Amino acid sequence: MSFVEYGDTIKDGDTAIVFLGHESMFPVKVQHGSVTQTKYGVIRHSTDLIGKKYGSKVTCSKGGWVFILHPTPELWTMNLPHRTQILYSTDISIITMMLELKPGSIVCESGTGSGSLSHALIRTVAPTGHLYTVEFHQQRAEKAREEFREHGVEHLVTVTNQDVCKNGFGVSSIADAVFLDIPSPWEAIGHAKSALKAEGGRICSFSPCIEQVQRTCLALEESGFTEINTLEILLRVYNVRTVSLQIPDLGKAAEDNSSPGFDSGSPSHQGSSCANLQPGTVQFKSGVPLREVVGHTGYLTFATKSLL
Repeated sequence: MSFVEYGDTIKDGDTAIVFLGHESMFPVKVQHGSVTQTKYGVIRHSTDLIGKKYGSKVTCSKGGWVFILHPTPELWTMNLPHRTQILYSTDISIITMMLELKPGSIVCESGTGSGSLSHALIRTVAPTGHLYTVEFHQQRAEKAREEFREHGVEHLVTVTNQDVCKNGFGVSSIADAVFLDIPSPWEAIGHAKSALKAEGGRICSFSPCIEQVQRTCLALEESGFTEINTLEILLRVYNVRTVSLQIPDLGKAAEDNSSPGFDSGSPSHQGSSCANLQPGTVQFKSGVPLREVVGHTGYLTFATKSLL
């Protein structure tokens, strides 16, 4: 099993995702002889998981069932054990695009944290690229190494335990892009510039506070970076549902069954979903934003290393 290469069959030692529903899933390490408890009953790894195909529907001991999914960076982001605050797919997607990452890219990252962004970066630069990630906290660095090894991506990542603001990334003039998620990113701009290739590269800094953004932008400008800009990504989710409304009485024209909008024989008015329609009503799809949405997460500041 590898996060960057799809495996068809569940094997002993794999990390799998137990999917109970869109709002309920969790990771499990598959081990011979182990069991996993769910609200639907017990899953026995030896008989229910090992040897089965990913995506299989597994029946638990109480008669309920779950799906066993192959892990991906997106699923891992939703289910990983939180050692720190993490980046989610909304920010990760724009980071990957704005840093112009592709297979074969070399990326430097600090800090590693819970590894949410790290897994996405590794998947993007695989199979010939590499991620150099720096984590200040020793225990978090050791846990990240362990997870990368279990997830089959240790050959694509180098984890270093040090202070990036004082000691840098441990590499020089090899990176295509640098990402910073630290309290004082302006103190690491010089090391980031040294890590980037001589012919240039992209840098991104994630900061929750605008005061951090201001100091980082000043440091980028002083270090000769160009194309400095800051973004804030806000995700707005819409709830799509079927709505039934009374057809307005507009006189004789409203009674004309040849009207395309109210044709009872059209596909949109056929089937069991319309069997319970009251006379004089029509169904249509409506999209409305959720009442509660995720607000501010952080500011993303991007810049380009100047060739001059």
